[in-house]
Amino acid sequence: MVRWTLLHAALRAWVIQCWWRSMQAKMLEQRRRLALRLYTCQEWAVVKVQAQVRMWQARRRFLQAHQAACIIQSHWRWHASQTRGRIQGRYEVRASWLELDIEILMT
Repeated sequence: MVRWTLLHAALRAWVIQCWWRSMQAKMLEQRRRLALRLYTCQEWAVVKVQAQVRMWQARRRFLQAHQAACIIQSHWRWHASQTRGRIQGRYEVRASWLELDIEILMT
């Protein structure tokens, strides 16, 4: 009877230990999945922030280049409109030959 009681107690302890080990394995797997999910969320957040910063930098560089091109174009158009059809200089015509002294001012 004592052997039978000890055998049943040992079997019950073994069943409880198996259950506890399986519960520990499940909890460990849940923690691992949670850590993996948190890691992937953080990684995606970092990737999104990097993409936004790179897009902002590229847009800023593009706008700077666009503004520089607009300034150059406006100055060139102003210069072209100021010098269109007019050459400033000194002309002198002599009887035997033509002496041309042309001074073009680009200001």
